[in-house]
Parts: sequence; structure tokens; C-alpha cells
Amino acid sequence: MIGHRGAPAYRPEHTLASYRLAIAMGADVIEPDVVSTKDRVLVARHENDITETTDVAQHPEFADRRTTKVIDGESHTGWFVEDFTFAELQTLRAVERLPDLRPANTAMNGRFRIPTLQQVIELAKANRVGIEPETKHPTYFRSIGLPLEEPLVAALRRNGLNRRDAPVFIQSFEVGNLKRLRRMTPVHLLQLIDETGAPADLVAAGSNRTYAAMITPAGLRAIARYADGIGPPKSLLIPREARTDTLGVPTTLVRDAHRAGLLVHAWTFRPENEFLPAGLRRGDPLSPFFPMVHGDQAIEIRDFMLLGVDGLFVDNAEAAVAVRSSLARRAGAAAAGLRLR
Repeated sequence: MIGHRGAPAYRPEHTLASYRLAIAMGADVIEPDVVSTKDRVLVARHENDITETTDVAQHPEFADRRTTKVIDGESHTGWFVEDFTFAELQTLRAVERLPDLRPANTAMNGRFRIPTLQQVIELAKANRVGIEPETKHPTYFRSIGLPLEEPLVAALRRNGLNRRDAPVFIQSFEVGNLKRLRRMTPVHLLQLIDETGAPADLVAAGSNRTYAAMITPAGLRAIARYADGIGPPKSLLIPREARTDTLGVPTTLVRDAHRAGLLVHAWTFRPENEFLPAGLRRGDPLSPFFPMVHGDQAIEIRDFMLLGVDGLFVDNAEAAVAVRSSLARRAGAAAAGLRLR
């Protein structure tokens, strides 16, 4: 059970408070997205654009840092972590990224600093859980002289985690980044897969290799030469029916990945109606609060666990832990010839 950005269903994401709550809820692993400051300190942010996840817009001293950049082929306007030193970044505070869906979290806006990767590692080690860092936009960061791979591996080495049996998975949506890491570290690597499109580094290099091609049996065998698993979105494992928006027939991706010797960590499981299939939403659809109401997420989680995935990225780890425990009890009872209600 991977505490996706910590426990963002209840705390602003990528804060130590969010990671601590995920651990308390039973997460096996916590997931920091990794970006770099101007002075090469790795910190945990969902994106290098910190406009929506910090209070930077309320700091007039940084007004002139607002700019427009093209990152992975897309234009973004805002404030970017690579334009701040770590000391400057520490004057900012985290805010809720999805205030309309998680209004309770906005009460914690301004309370938490942006944590470093080192702080996340120390928290994980103290609580005997793993880490699953994602390198964000690694080709872009390398292009501006702030590569992520070297300081990330150095951090693992410094903390005694640069070994094959360490509770570490490094993830990336790019390919070259993972191949470079494969030469640098023995820890487990995870090739993230998007629903559409192609890895940004391959697009930049003029390759026509898409994510769709990467999840064919041949593509999965190619991934297995440099990575230990894949991280696909839920929709590539159990698509939703176009007409009813309910869960449809599972694909063969989990089976195909396992046959190639790859683990499967699926993303992302969230409790709100906004993210659940139609049959699992609860409440009055006409209510303005309907999107933020928590639905029957346990049923969705159960279906994916029964499909055989090896890990789940979850915004509220306690739900997945409860489902896993229930399935384990039922499996144990069945083996003993008992019948549970």
C-alpha cells in the first residue's frame, strides 16, 4: 500500500504531516515526488510549478519570479521551484491543491513547510516503511543543469539505502532517466505508464514509441531489461464502460506484465465520488457537495486487488489496508474450511 503523496485525502500533499498520517494508517511505502531547488536541494513537490501547492502568490518579495516556461512541450505560467534557493523555499508554506474537492484540508493551509527528500527518508526509516520517489521531469531538470539522478542516488547511499534489498522503488514516466539510474543504483525501478501519449524524453528525441506500444508483450519485455515493474493508471487495467461509466472487463496487462517478470503498481485510488466509477458513488448527484462525498471506494480497491496488482497508489491508505486485511481473513478462513459472513 503506497501512501500516494502521503495521505492527501486528509492533509495537504507532500508535507511531513501527510506522510506521517499515511504511515499511521498502515501504508507500507510513502511516495515523494522529487524536484530540485536552484541550489540543488531535492524537495518533495508534485510538480516544479509550485503555484497551486504553496502560498508563493501571497509573497510580494517573489512577485518578479512569476514566469512562463515550456516543460515537456507544454507551456506553464507561475512560480517554479528551480528558481528558488532552499532557504527561500522554506519561507513558503504548503496549501491544498484540490480545495474544491477537499475543503477540510484548506484549514491547514500555511501550516506546513516543503520537506526535503532527506526529511522524507528519515521519517520513513524511523517508522520502518519504504519510499517510492518519483523523479519529476528529469530531462527538463538535466537540461537546466539540475539533474535529479545523481543527488537522488547520493541520498540513498548516504542513508544506507543504495542496495538491492532496500525498501526503495524509484519511478519515472521517462525511459532514459530509468536507464541512467539502472547504471547507478541496484534499487528497484518502476516505469510509469500514462493512459495516452509517450515518454517526454522519447518525444524530445524524435522517437515514435508510445506508452501504448510499451505495454504490449514485446514492450513489456523491453521494459524488463531496465526496470522491475510498471506503474499504469487504473484505466489500463480495468477500463470504464463508455456508456455507463462503470468498471468494465479487465485487460490482460497485469498478466502480461507478470509474465515479463514485472511488478504492477496501479494509480491512483481516491475516495471521492469525483474519482470513482458511477456504481460506487454515493449521495445526491444534484447536491453541490456530491463530487467531494466519499463513495464505496473499498469495492473498487477490492476489484483491483483481486486482479493481482502488486501495489496501489492510494490517497487514503487506511481504506486499502482494510480491504487487504479483509481479503486475507477470507482467504485464511477459506483455507481452514470456514465460512465468514
